[in-house]
Amino acid sequence: MFDKYCIVGLGNPGKRYQLTRHNVGFMVLDRLAADSGVSLKKKGELVEIAETTIQSKSTILIKPQTFMNRSGAAIAALQRYFQYELQNYLIVLDEVNLPLGKIRIRGHGSSGGHKGLASIIEQMGTQDIARLRLGVGAEIGKDEMVDFVLSKFAKNERSILDSMIATSVDAVRSFIADGLEVTMNRYNSSP
Repeated sequence: MFDKYCIVGLGNPGKRYQLTRHNVGFMVLDRLAADSGVSLKKKGELVEIAETTIQSKSTILIKPQTFMNRSGAAIAALQRYFQYELQNYLIVLDEVNLPLGKIRIRGHGSSGGHKGLASIIEQMGTQDIARLRLGVGAEIGKDEMVDFVLSKFAKNERSILDSMIATSVDAVRSFIADGLEVTMNRYNSSP
């Protein structure tokens, strides 16, 4: 199973949330699927899924269809079924503590307050899961955070968003082809 990869994009299901900051993980998965010529399809109640090949490696793309704070239930159920190696998982998610357009990849650590990642860490029983955080920026207080992450990107932010999604897709490909350490060195350095 070592050569199989599982890429999970976090977001909230439904049209209402489709283009919100909290759904940038879904946006990256949609781009990966489109680039691979596959469609994510609903499988049961918990996920949309597509199986493909990225960088010559078998890869499964997953968008949990639970709400963000229950993402772990979907991922744990899939892990019991597929039994992929944990080092071959990559969680793609939004990050309010990074400026819009900046990305950061790490191999382990706490959730940093992100409820979707916290749910996955709890359900999987480990913090040792790689994550690719996409900066959505935040110049607001904690009381306004929910409204902020559920807001859509402004017109003047969309070109930065598109560039960040393209870079994130490249980072996912790098993770699959070259591994975590190389990808961290490649994408965590400041431009």
